Amino acid sequence: MTRKLALYPVATITLLTTSAFAIWPQYRGPKSDGSTSEKLPKVISLAEPSWRIPLNTGFSSFVADDKAAYTVVRREIEGTEHEMLLSIHAETGKELWASKLGLSRYDGGGNSGADGNKGGDGPRSTPAIANGKVFVIDAGLSVYAFNAADGEELWNHNVLREFKGRQIKWKNAASPLLEGDLLYMAGGGEGQSFLAFHQATGELAWGSGDALMTHATPIATTMLGKRQILFFNQNGVTSVDPSKGEQLWHHDFPYRTSSAAAPVVYEDIVYCSAGYGVGSTAFQVKLDGTTEELWRESGNKMANHWSSPVCYEGHLFGLYGFKKYGEAPLACYDIRTGELKWEESGFGPGHLTLVDDRLLVLGDTGQLVVVAADPSGYQEIAKQDVLDGKCWTTPIYSGGKIFARSAKEGICVSPTS
Repeated sequence: MTRKLALYPVATITLLTTSAFAIWPQYRGPKSDGSTSEKLPKVISLAEPSWRIPLNTGFSSFVADDKAAYTVVRREIEGTEHEMLLSIHAETGKELWASKLGLSRYDGGGNSGADGNKGGDGPRSTPAIANGKVFVIDAGLSVYAFNAADGEELWNHNVLREFKGRQIKWKNAASPLLEGDLLYMAGGGEGQSFLAFHQATGELAWGSGDALMTHATPIATTMLGKRQILFFNQNGVTSVDPSKGEQLWHHDFPYRTSSAAAPVVYEDIVYCSAGYGVGSTAFQVKLDGTTEELWRESGNKMANHWSSPVCYEGHLFGLYGFKKYGEAPLACYDIRTGELKWEESGFGPGHLTLVDDRLLVLGDTGQLVVVAADPSGYQEIAKQDVLDGKCWTTPIYSGGKIFARSAKEGICVSPTS
């Protein structure tokens, strides 16, 4: 299917007024929970994206600030395929710079093309931005920092070599987590499975733990009055102190083939999920560091293949099911009980973002849908096809702009009001 800009019909949405500018600095957003408090404007037109650019393979999502959007693609350099970090002008879509990462080598997925459903050989990790720097982890578990202005490499570490790292099947898909002045990631060896680096210098702040990594990105959260970092590893969910890496608590959860969706936190409750017949659970964290399972759903119905849900006022909104390409439902569950409130099929394993009290959902075939985050029922505000190619990436909202991409192209939609 080929689309031309001039042929787009207009979709107009009446919503809330625009708030102050807020950047989208990392994979799970400014609050590490898939949400932003920035508000959508009163009127959104999906008729004419500000720009549309080709992007070669992969499932790296955008991050953005007031100057540029960043993502990772695969590109041939002197006859060799590499992962490449791109800086794209936020207003025009013009490529500002491209910096080389590791070799574009993968296993298990196979390059099935942008529209196939066997994964494809392309980057899976999303960059992160802070203090004039761009950080990224490539598929080979090397972590880098670049100057955001010109793409100059500032520092890097090969985690496999320097920290006795342990690679995962299909290779790394987790993104860096930025919190304070540190960068957090998994993938190290015994005694240093969880790693924290100083963003400014790349110096190791600490390494701790002994757990095999998954494809899930760690999150930062505050629970029971304490800031903490949550790693979803092959043993379950482990919480560590951000400054020292000391374990605060751990909850066992089974692993099978891949866990890719990030944990979700609501008050003192943690939700986690995986595909391949594993299912979902929610557990409560106690002040003494123990945990209590509230409910457990086995199988694939309430599984998040790789699409991390968001939580709004105690309700999970997410894309559920396993390998239901083009069919997986958007559904709402009570995080406290696991009770299904509603579901609407036809989205597939794409991704979604919570923008104030609206869901910005990108289906796996390129449909962008705005839905009310309301547990009383499915309320579709607008729906429009915006992208060609397979969309296993997260749509973001930053500075009044929607940035989204597929395995073929990227777009920016500048809403009008």
